[in-house]
Amino acid sequence: MSKKLVLGLVLVSAFAACQRQAPEPEVYVPAPAPITTEPVYQGKYGS
Repeated sequence: MSKKLVLGLVLVSAFAACQRQAPEPEVYVPAPAPITTEPVYQGKYGS
C-alpha cells in the first residue's frame, strides 16, 4: 500500500510541476527623460 501512495504522490507532484505557469503582468515603467544642459545666454552676438 505504501508503494502505491508514494507512486501517487510522485505522479501528482510531477503533474503539478508540468502545469503552465500563469504569465506575470507586464508593468510599464517610463524611461526617465535624458538630462540636457540649459542654454546659456551669451549676449547679443553669442560671443
